[in-house]
Amino acid sequence: MKVDITPEIWFQTARSGGKGGQNVNKVETMVEGRWHIASSRLVNEEQKERIREKLANKITDEDQLLVKSQTERSQLGNKGEVTRKMNQLINSALIRQKVRRPTKPTRAAQEKRIETKKKNRSIKELRRKINKHDYL
Repeated sequence: MKVDITPEIWFQTARSGGKGGQNVNKVETMVEGRWHIASSRLVNEEQKERIREKLANKITDEDQLLVKSQTERSQLGNKGEVTRKMNQLINSALIRQKVRRPTKPTRAAQEKRIETKKKNRSIKELRRKINKHDYL
């Protein structure tokens, strides 16, 4: 199930650094996207807790998911980037990992492993230096 939080994202702009020359000094191209988790109607309480748990390092004290972008030279491009990143983060946080159930090796696999160990041991024994006490 994909969730699209685009309608609930609140944008804020600022001047960004980097490429752009004089454009950087004049235009507010950096975009900061905020999404208030508690007031969202797009996800249920269980999903909100999952998001808080998985994205704890990107959530502010005011319970807002915060994502910034200043890679593009236009404000519109950065807005699209923030929206894409936020939706991707939310959807990846909501995916449940399958529980890994450890399996035991089969008896044939165990026997094969022991046989290879014995074979390797005999090969390495043949590589050893001959000791004169071995023949007494």
